[in-house]
Amino acid sequence: MTWPQAMGMCVIYGVVIMLLAVTGLREMIMNAIPLPLKHGITMGIGLFIALIGLYKSGFVHQGETTPLSLGPAGQLTGWPVLLFAGTLLLIIVLQARNTPGALLIGIVGGTVAAAVLNAAGVVDPGQWANGAPELHGGALSLPDFSLFGAVAFGGWGEAGAMTVGVIVFTLVLAGFFDAMATIIGVGTEAKLADDQGRMPGLSKALFIDGAGGAVGGLAGGSGQTVFVESATGVGEGARTGLASVVTGALFAACLFFTPLTALVPQEVASAALVVIGAMMLAHARHVDWADRASAVPVFLTVVLMPFTYTITTGVAAGVIAYTAIKTARGRAREAGPFMWVLTGVFLVWFALAPIETWLGVR
Repeated sequence: MTWPQAMGMCVIYGVVIMLLAVTGLREMIMNAIPLPLKHGITMGIGLFIALIGLYKSGFVHQGETTPLSLGPAGQLTGWPVLLFAGTLLLIIVLQARNTPGALLIGIVGGTVAAAVLNAAGVVDPGQWANGAPELHGGALSLPDFSLFGAVAFGGWGEAGAMTVGVIVFTLVLAGFFDAMATIIGVGTEAKLADDQGRMPGLSKALFIDGAGGAVGGLAGGSGQTVFVESATGVGEGARTGLASVVTGALFAACLFFTPLTALVPQEVASAALVVIGAMMLAHARHVDWADRASAVPVFLTVVLMPFTYTITTGVAAGVIAYTAIKTARGRAREAGPFMWVLTGVFLVWFALAPIETWLGVR
């Protein structure tokens, strides 16, 4: 399959998501999820982005004899990871003192420190995860739009209609629930949700999410959906669409200042993710941990997001566990029809590999 054909599938995925939003089906599914699971989704995303931050900073590595370890060999080595730890502590201290802009101050301070250390020759350039924090040439660069519009909707005959259908189904399912969980998590953290975890203007957000998928495919950059890193903006007080517009404008400007934005080391930026992850875990206070019907699904939702590195898997496990426990207690109807539909969809999700084999897709 060529790149334009793959981007064509992204466009189809985005259109399907928009149709689900326009019909109101996507919003009804989101509102059908029980409140404890919504809190679990928020906490799971918090742990997920914290793990991303710890891993990208080099603080956590894949272990030689264990899945994860402290540093590359059970120890922290190198200036970059030390800079991450220093930036993390700085942000924590500033937040503890209720300093406005704690995250931004921490990132700017860490970036300046990284540039100074690198200029002084203290740090081996190869130790930085995404390259040394230094300018190569000028601060300006022209963006490359050569892939824009490189989309193809035909020529899938070699892959087969069944294969294409499975790929689109996987894209829609993963995109649908990844975005749903992120919107719930970030929206709840922003205190935009009501007592039942429902948010005003949700249908508009869901439609824009689908449009981002289609536009991303047309731009040749894959589907552009909501990102868990948006929680960093919420942590600094972002609550309205103005924050999104400003962020988008700044990212557009960054197209012409790519060398300058590359100055921020990955280790420094990762500290913000860990802090926001910790903040999102505060939703644990809303869960009745003595009630197994809520506690077990929430637990599975929370731990499986970071453990599998997939948001959808956490949501799927929580939904299936919730309906299973309700059924075991003789209260299956309380789950609601949409939760049962989701249970069926997620069972297919977990069994997708053998289903693909049975269909001859693999």
